[in-house]
Amino acid sequence: MKPWRFEVFCKPGFPDVHGNKVLADIKALGIECVQAVATAHVYLVEAPVDDAFAARIASELLADPVCEEVYTGRRPMADPNTTVIEVHLKSGVTDPVAQSVVTAIADMGADAASVRTARQYVLQGTPDANAIDVITKRVLSNDCIEDCILGDSAEPPSPHLKPYTLQLTHWPIRDLDDDQLMALSKDKDLFLTLIEMQTIQRYFQTQDREPTDVELESLAQTWSEHCVHKTLKSSVDLVHNGETIHYDNLLKETVFKSTQDLNKPWCISVFSDNAGVVEFDEDTAICFKVETHNHPSALDPYGGAATGIGGVIRDPMGTGMGAKPVANTDVFCFGLPDKKLEEIPKGILHPKRIMKGVVSGVRDYGNRMGIPTVNGAVYFDDRYLGNPLVYCGNVGILDKNKCFKHERSGNLIGRWRAHRP
Repeated sequence: MKPWRFEVFCKPGFPDVHGNKVLADIKALGIECVQAVATAHVYLVEAPVDDAFAARIASELLADPVCEEVYTGRRPMADPNTTVIEVHLKSGVTDPVAQSVVTAIADMGADAASVRTARQYVLQGTPDANAIDVITKRVLSNDCIEDCILGDSAEPPSPHLKPYTLQLTHWPIRDLDDDQLMALSKDKDLFLTLIEMQTIQRYFQTQDREPTDVELESLAQTWSEHCVHKTLKSSVDLVHNGETIHYDNLLKETVFKSTQDLNKPWCISVFSDNAGVVEFDEDTAICFKVETHNHPSALDPYGGAATGIGGVIRDPMGTGMGAKPVANTDVFCFGLPDKKLEEIPKGILHPKRIMKGVVSGVRDYGNRMGIPTVNGAVYFDDRYLGNPLVYCGNVGILDKNKCFKHERSGNLIGRWRAHRP
């Protein structure tokens, strides 16, 4: 099966908006040796098609004939003072654009075995190795999910994942002392406390066996701060003006308790479903859900924020008999955007880059769902340098007689999947 490579770039006379933005970001880092940046979308297609069909894919599917040109193969670089950098997704990272191209090629009458996409950047100028390293890591790519390839002849990583053979793995835990338990938690990125590790250890001692890797990682995920909010639900002593107030469960004895004590009649459903429900008028209720997506946004700002807003769009739809999402909202807290590059710790994205990615992720996901972002807030503080605060919210509407759902014995669960004939 012949592999095809298509490069889609702007026609002469049309502005390369993305390239201009990248150039501005490079200049903002104090790198002046790059004079211009040209960008291209790269599509790597494996499909059993001839030259004529490949030309159709290029001209009819991948490029806009008004403002774009497409080159089959690799474009020759006429200017010797250029540096070509391609950014590819790591193996195993979802590529939704590639999935759409596979579907579109099938609509055209062929079956693509594999499609991958990449972004190509052609830097005009004479950046040295250090400048290129800074540009690739700080502007062009996210090492968490992407690989960079330098040069216009280097081969991209193979799209085919190595076949996986199941290996049942047990992690010995029953005979470990406290130091060894914590070392295991750290080495395996479980982020479990000593008490939690001891609890797991005692359980498997009673079972007279060692846990599998899946069992231990499942417990770590289930007991994680992200999933169960251990800090908010923990026992806390508050010392104020010489007095100590004890809370067995901080969340339940503050936010929950005050809401329950007020017992407002317009609070229809609180702390019991996927989202809260309050009265709007005599016939209609408002469903509101806000949730954080902090660390995912620190790792991949665009994807983390997009999935954050996607989750809170889903929750009102699953509240009661289903609310209709009508508006999004957000609150963002970032590190200082004018922070100097040398002040950023290793492994952390620059706050300005996180900010741009988060704002774009929330905006794009909402726009594609047809749901406007109607309000928001932004706050900057150095304490958010390592981990931003990304609040994503959604408002839905539903009839007041649809605010509750009731499961009944004997209800059937249906599952459907779409397939192409």
